[in-house]
Amino acid sequence: MSLQGQVAVVTGGGRGIGLACVRALARDGASVIIATPEDDERLAAVEELQSRGVDVLGTDTDVTCEEQVASMVAQASDRFGRIDILVNNAGIIGPTSPVQEIQRRDWDQVMAVNVTGSYLCCREVLPGMITRQSGRIINIASTAGKIGFPLRSPYAASKWAVIGLTKTLAAEVGRQGILVNAVCPGPIAGPRMDAIIAARAEKTGTPAEDVRATLEESTLLGRLIPPEHIAEMVTFLASDRATSITGQTLDVTAGHRV
Repeated sequence: MSLQGQVAVVTGGGRGIGLACVRALARDGASVIIATPEDDERLAAVEELQSRGVDVLGTDTDVTCEEQVASMVAQASDRFGRIDILVNNAGIIGPTSPVQEIQRRDWDQVMAVNVTGSYLCCREVLPGMITRQSGRIINIASTAGKIGFPLRSPYAASKWAVIGLTKTLAAEVGRQGILVNAVCPGPIAGPRMDAIIAARAEKTGTPAEDVRATLEESTLLGRLIPPEHIAEMVTFLASDRATSITGQTLDVTAGHRV
């Protein structure tokens, strides 16, 4: 799936799913903007890609800040001339607690990063895409945006909102040649899932190894999902093979909660 000559922005592109997307997009020929406020992660990712000859730009971008998002898009446009692909990956997991114990500030923070951040990035890249009558927006949602997810209400609500944004935006800009889809990962292997497992174990008084085993058993394949498998769906949606797919939520779940 060649993305040669394409320019892709990945928010939260310094680790986890975001870094896997950056690597896969670059592998398939795209120039990449890594937009994240995490300096060490951004610099390491930029250095890695530059060592492979990838045309890459790192930007200090907090997606909840309008000025920083606008600056990121301006820097990308100055460097590459346009943005063809936006991967809204930046997100936080938020608290693991019943609703009655969740603080407003924690709720607001999850919504700001996971929902408002995606909206702001879409808003800033859309004028250029509309002018060119072409573009791909790929939002990283979650299976938590399709089911009830006890103890994870801010995160689940934010991902339901991302799916709603995806479908609404697809309806708005389809006639301008812009495709908008969401990828819904199941349980992803890595430090973030380790933190969720630890928090659920503490909250429920269940050993962490039992929480992990239950999570793995909830998938038809009996395992967690490597971030790279999400990246492969993202590169597919960014490619010419997906030109009739828009307004969809595509699950990559290892058969989680089918």
